Amino acid sequence: MGEDRRIAAVTGSRRGIGYAIAEELAKEGYHVVLSGTVSEDKAEPLVKEFLKKGYSAEYIRYNISDTEERKGFINSIFSRYSRLDVLVNNAGTTPPKRMDVLETTEDSFDFVLDVNLKGTFFMCQLAANQMIRAKQFLIDYKPRIINISSISAYTSSTNRGEYCISKAGISMITKLFADRLAEYGIPVFEIRPGIIMTDMTAAVSEKYQKLIDEGLTPIKRLGLPKDVADCVMAVVSGRLDFATGQVIDADGGFHIRRL
Repeated sequence: MGEDRRIAAVTGSRRGIGYAIAEELAKEGYHVVLSGTVSEDKAEPLVKEFLKKGYSAEYIRYNISDTEERKGFINSIFSRYSRLDVLVNNAGTTPPKRMDVLETTEDSFDFVLDVNLKGTFFMCQLAANQMIRAKQFLIDYKPRIINISSISAYTSSTNRGEYCISKAGISMITKLFADRLAEYGIPVFEIRPGIIMTDMTAAVSEKYQKLIDEGLTPIKRLGLPKDVADCVMAVVSGRLDFATGQVIDADGGFHIRRL
């Protein structure tokens, strides 16, 4: 693989939104590093699926909530390719059990924030430091970081407060790193999905569709993973770099306040 081959890493990319993002990046010619917590053996069908479609891809197993595994993931990419052009922090989790904010536990809170918030922050830090170093010797190297949050960053769900807090935190992570990395020419963005058809929402899709039909969103359908992936591709096009720190709402217009 030539040194000028663009490399993209998408965390939590075995299915759903992460999978769709990885596929769109692969279509654009990126070598895509897929990742998740299952073993390489269990992920082999996923890699074969990408290769069968003519994409360039591999899988690296790691747990975003583990300090050493985070380091190992980023270091392995830079040791192999000396670059990472796009990092998409998509890996996330929900509470093991939905509980009211008056009843939820510290264990549930720690579990969700370790993955969604702490994991995302330190993935940004690790990748950013390596990207800064790589910019010293790579020509025409324009890396970008994209964080996937949620409308839960500003929308209250009192039966999963820890999830909302984690996503609100990702918004600030994006601002902080967009600010800090601007001097190095590394833009950072937040993509904020709305109600997207994934495994996570499948069980309540009828409920959500009813709410949408009644006017919850201006666009009257559930979002698809590709809708989010298309926003990612708009960011990696380079045409939004001057808008670093920007939030892109992939939500069918949910963020529009209407009377």
